[in-house]
Amino acid sequence: MYKEFFGLRANPFNVNPDPRYLYLTRHTEEALACLTYGIQSRKGFVLLTGEVGTGKTTLINKLMEWLRLQQVATAFIFNSRMDVPQLLDFMMADFGIPCDTKSKSQILQRLYNWLLDRYRAGETAVLVIDEAQNLSDEVLEEIRMLTNLETFTEKLLQIILVGQPELEQRLKQPQLRQLRQRLTLRAKTHAFNLEETNAYIHQRLRIAGSNGETIFEPEAVVALFRYSGGIPRVINLLCEHCLVSSFVDQKKTVAADAVDTVARDFDLSDGTSPAVVTTPVVPHAQDKFDLVDALRTLATLADRLRQSEQDLPKGGKL
Repeated sequence: MYKEFFGLRANPFNVNPDPRYLYLTRHTEEALACLTYGIQSRKGFVLLTGEVGTGKTTLINKLMEWLRLQQVATAFIFNSRMDVPQLLDFMMADFGIPCDTKSKSQILQRLYNWLLDRYRAGETAVLVIDEAQNLSDEVLEEIRMLTNLETFTEKLLQIILVGQPELEQRLKQPQLRQLRQRLTLRAKTHAFNLEETNAYIHQRLRIAGSNGETIFEPEAVVALFRYSGGIPRVINLLCEHCLVSSFVDQKKTVAADAVDTVARDFDLSDGTSPAVVTTPVVPHAQDKFDLVDALRTLATLADRLRQSEQDLPKGGKL
């Protein structure tokens, strides 16, 4: 209901990883360039890591969108809670490789022949595995073995592992040192600073149809940055419910006090008055850790606020 009230065509702060809304900071551009270079150069193994909510899946969706436009064969594994047979089955199905056998040796032979045919045609194939920090050591070892599908000069299968910082820690374990040595390129996503947070909010509003009129007051943006720590997913959740709250109050702009109220609902209040904040407040390490923990409760709180919106009378009048 609030979209029409604010002159928007779409929900600008949907938490789904929509590649249309990817905001290219310097770090994001570097990460995207690293991934595309790794694929085009047939490096074989690329690692993308980043803290919870910093846009890894959105970045990967943008990459997948580009790969499809280039007619590159892709397989995207989004559920990392798999054993080796499930991984191979899912990969073969997503690549569209006919395979009616359960024999691992025959599956790998068909995959190798298919990759070799693509290589001879000047084409490549990309396997993307999201939430890779949850993969078992056995599956990670099998993924390493897939990089042995190669010619004398180049890797036939390009693999991108995507995960939280815990993945980097796991790869430091002695039993995974062979996999770690195969990683030729590493990319990272980062939280935004205040300037990037402001630009990110305005870009999403513009894409959603805003005519450029102020919706979030400058003080509100500062408060959003402070409470979110610059994490895009938290920014989206706070912004969406700030819009709902301002719509309920029939206010055309979101003020800092509205951000304070929503942040308290999400248990993100840091006890600092936004009125006295004139410079960006960079959260300490412990603050960021607390934000990550808070993400676990956001879904429940979000449902509660959405239900409140649905309970409003039609037309938004109280």
